[in-house]
Amino acid sequence: QVQLTESGGGSVQAGGSLRLSCEASGTISKLAGIGWFRQAPGKEREKAAIIRDGGRTSYGDSVKGRFTISRNRDNGKISLWMQMNSQKLEDPGIYYCNSWQPNGAYWGQGTQVTVSS
Repeated sequence: QVQLTESGGGSVQAGGSLRLSCEASGTISKLAGIGWFRQAPGKEREKAAIIRDGGRTSYGDSVKGRFTISRNRDNGKISLWMQMNSQKLEDPGIYYCNSWQPNGAYWGQGTQVTVSS
């Protein structure tokens, strides 16, 4: 089992920045990757940014050049961050931390991000 705990959501004005955090604990030794997905009201969940076990990153087209994912593994836990710059009015939604490994995928409970004009 993997436990994912997100933090850092909130409100920001368009053009501003937010930083999301996620802590992964539990059976993380076999993680193949970890990342952030987001879901806007009435829309499907989509990839924001992921980082694979080897360190390779991948970003959704709508966030490329604005969001940066990073992670650190220490003391049996993984800390994951996503720096979100130049926030746009289409960025709001619930942001979920996600991890996956051979026996399945895990999701955090999500953190809300709102953007005002």
